Amino acid sequence: MTESHRSQTPGPDAAAPDATDAPVAARRPMARATRIALFEREVRERLSRAALELVLGRAEVISEGQRGVRNGRDAYFGSTMLTIDLPSLDLLLRDACDAGTARRLAELLESDVEVGERIEALAQFEAARVAGAEPKSVSTHVTIRSQAAKVFIDIDVEAVFS
Repeated sequence: MTESHRSQTPGPDAAAPDATDAPVAARRPMARATRIALFEREVRERLSRAALELVLGRAEVISEGQRGVRNGRDAYFGSTMLTIDLPSLDLLLRDACDAGTARRLAELLESDVEVGERIEALAQFEAARVAGAEPKSVSTHVTIRSQAAKVFIDIDVEAVFS
């Protein structure tokens, strides 16, 4: 070993660096804020429109109900259920297709106005398909929930024809 190498290598009796060797920033007290920001920034999470098209387009749709006369009016009472199986979309989505993602998806579907409009339109289409005629008006009650890695959208439908 050369002499210059020995002088760079600390020996067993070398003293540990003391607080005076610490960087200046670490020894300074925190600065007090004297000015405040005028604007706050926030990060919002919403459904990707392309993914929404994919998810709703690949959902399994089951509709049932019947048309009949009730209280003197021609009406349809039924339900439509959409099942979104996230693991079946695993190769198409970047996000993990697990229970946590299903919960987030259900929450975002519930709060998105455009999704509500899409669900209403789907319910109207399914009521017309099952009943065999275009309804005059449609009212719905929607429930969205997740279970494991699936999201379920349940739609109770009442349609009036006359």
